[in-house]
Amino acid sequence: MIELQYPIATPKTRSQAGNREVFDPIRRKWVHLSPEEWVRQQFLQLLIETHQYPASLIAVEQSIALGDLQKRFDILIYDRHHQPWMMIECKAQAVALDESVFEQLLRYNMSVPVRYLLITNGSHCMGWERDGRQAISLRKIPEFAV
Repeated sequence: MIELQYPIATPKTRSQAGNREVFDPIRRKWVHLSPEEWVRQQFLQLLIETHQYPASLIAVEQSIALGDLQKRFDILIYDRHHQPWMMIECKAQAVALDESVFEQLLRYNMSVPVRYLLITNGSHCMGWERDGRQAISLRKIPEFAV
């Protein structure tokens, strides 16, 4: 399990026409504030503010092809050579980080190979480094120095 230390500041929110929204700094727009979106925005803030990940190398909710299906990953971090480096799957806080969540991330990883895989529900976070066919458990969020 990876310990999470969120920044004191929280993502910007607003009410618009009776709907709660949160500002996504990566997509540069207001999006519907679902429980999963809150986790995604908190985690983005953690990566950018606490771990100094460059926002310009982060993609959020983009489509990938899984056979005949189109799916969307939550967060993809690119290295400085613009190659996929880390994929993160976010779930609502009430969702357990079980094997099905890890398997979902592994399926996405077949289409977009990365070195690091993380899953989080905002309270808990687990991560792995891919080493060939092995996945080695992480104790902390990888440093962005690539």
